[in-house]
Amino acid sequence: MEELVHTFYGQVREDAVLGPIFARRIDAWPPHLARMVTFWRSVLRSEPAFTASPRGNPRALHARIEELQLAHFDRWLGLFRKTAERVWAEDPAAAAEVTRRARRIARTLAGDVRARAGGARP
Repeated sequence: MEELVHTFYGQVREDAVLGPIFARRIDAWPPHLARMVTFWRSVLRSEPAFTASPRGNPRALHARIEELQLAHFDRWLGLFRKTAERVWAEDPAAAAEVTRRARRIARTLAGDVRARAGGARP
């Protein structure tokens, strides 16, 4: 899980579109990466160790990012899929499963952003 999370967020940080959005919000990357490793373990392995940030729950935090647009979720998901396929090149089924779950999470967060903008939720 560490390889997936660290590789993925390395790609996000280098991305011309997503990188600046993340850079404006994440002051300390090591704690964020540790939280994301725990989050993905809870999503994929049902490990109950993940707890919401003291700043708020993830859905509310993402919904408050005014510059976040629906197209950003597609870009995020594209980077995530490519990273999963690279990390789990020997196990395409695992890469597909983690991407499926990431797609569901992106859809939920995008729905919150759409609702913030006054649109209907999917």
